[in-house]
Order: sequence, then structure tokens, then C-alpha cells
Amino acid sequence: FSVGALRVEFSQSVNLEEVEKMNPEVREGGRYAPKDCKALQKVAVIIPFRNREEHLKYWLYYLHPILQRQQLDYGIYVINQAGEETFNRAKLLNIGFEEALKEYDYDCFVFSDVDLIPMDDRNIYKCYSQPRHLSVSMDKFGFRLPYNQYFGGVSALSKEQFVKINGFPNDYWGWGGEDDDIYNRLVFKGMRISRPDAVVGKCRMIRHSRDQKNEPNPQRFDRIARTRETMNSDGLNTLSYKLVKTDKYPLYTKITVDVGSPKK
Repeated sequence: FSVGALRVEFSQSVNLEEVEKMNPEVREGGRYAPKDCKALQKVAVIIPFRNREEHLKYWLYYLHPILQRQQLDYGIYVINQAGEETFNRAKLLNIGFEEALKEYDYDCFVFSDVDLIPMDDRNIYKCYSQPRHLSVSMDKFGFRLPYNQYFGGVSALSKEQFVKINGFPNDYWGWGGEDDDIYNRLVFKGMRISRPDAVVGKCRMIRHSRDQKNEPNPQRFDRIARTRETMNSDGLNTLSYKLVKTDKYPLYTKITVDVGSPKK
């Protein structure tokens, strides 16, 4: 059913009730499965989140139709960091993995920033035999990869791949570094990154100013250099958080969590 290149723009505001009407097959909590065939994969889409309601509306508006055309059995999980502490993207992604699995036996996890929209629906949001980097050519970087090891934005890992690397690091607070740590984890476990080509992998970023409490992390370079020693002791096996509440909306499940605060 793919259409190929899509027009993606952010000039009109999005009304979620209209998006619901446009997607009548999507069930509560943002769940969908194709009626007339068995989906190849069960995909949980995990979005790390705080105070980005407008971006989320655009994301839901564009992604639900794309994911349905891709005939995935999927669920949308918005992992919302409670409180005012420094943002911790990778820890939120770990939490999304754990929480989604409590609901359904997902075998594939797509980790997506809320401000990235694919511009081509042949860029399938599913897992491959190697970890998949989906947002390979962003408008922000002039539709080129900023560097070859870049694994930020949108990525897909199977359950096996994710468990093999002990998930993501929990100890990156603030902006930056965690995606390079994840890249290192994959390489140290003998995996390599697979990518769509630059045309299919195009995506658009919703422009925004840097969030409060998500300043660049000054420790990131030091931490990235130590992935090999930290990966077995910082990840899924040491994940701790408090579940504050779960809200099931028509187009997504919002899971609000307390992620704690950085070790002093």
C-alpha cells in the first residue's frame, strides 16, 4: 500500500479528534492490527516525552496512517517524565520497553523522538536482522548522516537485540551522548547498523528551541569512552523507576514515570 514520498509540513495545527476520525481502526491506547492478514511483527513504538504536546499531535497525525499502511501490529507508548529533574531520554526508552511488554508480547521496538516525521512510507518501522537506524537523512542535517556512527532520532531493535546489549544506559542526564553509547553497545556485541537508503530514509524535524532541563550533558564524552566497562552494569538489569500513572487515550498510551535524579 505504500505511497512513497509524502508531503510533511507543520503550518496547520492538528486537532486530535479529527485524527481519531481519520483512523477508525485504531483501538484505545493507540493499538492497531491489520484485519485481513497476520502482521509480520508486533511493534511497540516508544516515544520519550516531556511537555511536547504540539509535536505529539503532528506525530500522531502523520504516523498512524503510515504504520497502518505498513500493516504492522503496533502500539504507541508515550513515556512521560514527571517532575522537573533533568531529562533522561535513554532511561525513558528502557522504561517503555519494560512497560510495553507488560501489555503484549511485542517482538520489535521502535524508539522515536517526538519531533521526527518520516517523509517516505517505504521506510518501514519494523525490525531487521541487525539494529535498524531509520532517521538517516534529516532536513536538520541537510539530508545527510552527520557522522557514520550516528544512531539518534529513530531506531528499531528487536527484543533479542535489545536484551543482548542490556538495553540502553540509564545514566545519561541531559542532552546528548546516549545514542553514541547505544551504538558502542551494539558494536561490542558484534552487531552492525542497517539503514534504508538516503531517499527512503528522509525525515523532517519539527523546529523548536532547546527544552529547559535538557542542557547538553557535560559528562557525555567521558561516559561514551567507558561504554565497554559500564554496559553490563548500567541498563535493563539496573533499571529502577516509579510508575506514576497510565492514561489510555484513543491514539496512544501515556505512561508517566518518576525516573529519579542523577547520582551526585
